[in-house]
Amino acid sequence: MAISEFGLIQQFFTSQSLINAVNRLGVGDDCALISVPEGQELALTVDTMVEGVHFFSGTDPEQLGRKLLAVNLSDLASMGATPVSATLALTLPEVNETWLKSFSKGFLNLAREFSIDLIGGDTTKGPLTLSVQAMGIVPEGLALKRSTAKAGDLIFVTGLGLGDAGLGLKIEQGYSSVFSAEVLRKFHLPEPRVAEGIKIREYASSCIDLSDGIASDLAHILEQSAVGACLDWDKIPLSQAVKDYINATGDWGLPLSAGEDYELCFSVAPDKVDAIDIDCTQVGVIESKAGLRIKRLNIIEELEVKGFEHFS
Repeated sequence: MAISEFGLIQQFFTSQSLINAVNRLGVGDDCALISVPEGQELALTVDTMVEGVHFFSGTDPEQLGRKLLAVNLSDLASMGATPVSATLALTLPEVNETWLKSFSKGFLNLAREFSIDLIGGDTTKGPLTLSVQAMGIVPEGLALKRSTAKAGDLIFVTGLGLGDAGLGLKIEQGYSSVFSAEVLRKFHLPEPRVAEGIKIREYASSCIDLSDGIASDLAHILEQSAVGACLDWDKIPLSQAVKDYINATGDWGLPLSAGEDYELCFSVAPDKVDAIDIDCTQVGVIESKAGLRIKRLNIIEELEVKGFEHFS
């Protein structure tokens, strides 16, 4: 007998108990219930991944389930929010129980890592499309924003290798590298910087996660804060894999424009730099002059803002 929609939810996605105290009611009713603690604000984000656009056909479903939730947690991290719950909507061409078991394992394992409850969702039939809404809480007035950077602030990024995920994508498309396993892991299994986002919310002046590349994502901060910036090429953290790729191809723009690193890019006033208590690298400075520039080979030039655009 074919499994029903509700049987699918019950078998693969329904937990017997809630693990986060703010979640009062989960799967089983028409709505979930969340109790936001006094003095906290609710942060919400939603993201959709479509087969053939965001992931390849045949992608390992366990990795896909984990990544789907991870990219939403990265959004919460960029706001300094603590994740508490998520909803999941699946559009499936068919009910493949083996695929669903593996997908739910990846999704729910990451959820447990961050004490997140899956509190609702929906299933429909159609081209494979995966959507998550993630919710978190942040103390009132402490949410990190894109619109509050100031001229003179220093720009930092987490992580040790911008462009690793972008190189992983190129390897999926046929490029060869001796570091394939390392960068493919960065591409398929990003690590949301939740702990880092929570720590920097006390002193960072702005923040964004790097989903479309630092040039494109930093430009959002610059536009909304009405400032400019200059990046220092020599300070950009690069893995040996990306360095080798640049030496072989001359494509030095990869770590600036390739997406899916899911690191945090944030600004800090000079007098608060000593408060930084996470692993990160200073890569530039916020300036009053509009636009994004880069210092490379002792020359400062305008940096073209490029990132992934669905409708370009």
